[in-house]
Amino acid sequence: MAPTRKKKVTAPQAKAFSVHLLTASGSFLAFLSLVAASEERWTAMFWWLGLALLVDGIDGPIARKLQVKDVLPTWSGDLLDNVIDYVTYVLIPAFALYQSGFMGEGLSFLSAALIVVSSAIYYADTGMKTKENFFKGFPVVWNMVVFTLFVIAPGEYVSFGVVVISAILTFLPIHFLHPVRVARLRIFNLGIFLAWCAFGAVALLQDMKAAGWVKVGIGATGLYLYCIGAVMQAMPQLGRKGA
Repeated sequence: MAPTRKKKVTAPQAKAFSVHLLTASGSFLAFLSLVAASEERWTAMFWWLGLALLVDGIDGPIARKLQVKDVLPTWSGDLLDNVIDYVTYVLIPAFALYQSGFMGEGLSFLSAALIVVSSAIYYADTGMKTKENFFKGFPVVWNMVVFTLFVIAPGEYVSFGVVVISAILTFLPIHFLHPVRVARLRIFNLGIFLAWCAFGAVALLQDMKAAGWVKVGIGATGLYLYCIGAVMQAMPQLGRKGA
């Protein structure tokens, strides 16, 4: 029997696999974030989560440009992304709420339970995005929500209310913005998202003891990102050319 020849790895395949490695690096960032959370080093935890958010933001456009799905059809970047996102967007923020006792022992535990269960169900929904790439229902970006709550510190009952409302919205057909993939008002919406990131970076540089203007900036930009999807859903001509 003639020996089978090993297939050579082509340059496009190597480039495509490097994108999967970039996505997978988010798992190590998640590990570092979890270590920081277990030691109650919240600033470090959110720095690592912020880096994971950056990786999650850039790997998709790179993958589409390199046509990773076509070059490596047996490797699912979407599945890899979902696994890492559940850890960085859901599990670690929920653990941080519980570990910190942010809302008191009881409400912190209940909040964490609501977050992990509602998010697990959300990730099982194969129709979570619309044709315009809006998310249907709150897209479980608990890393951003929990970070905002940590910085603003609105009080345990307001914070618990935000968690409950967001968990309920997970299952409602209300649109939420994807700041990169939604074409309507993309430049403006992406600018608001980058402003939120900038305010967040300042808050971290201030060791989570944010100045008043930083809290206002994070709260205003965060509220915009939270609500603009529903506004654009109610006003389908908003941001369309020629509208």
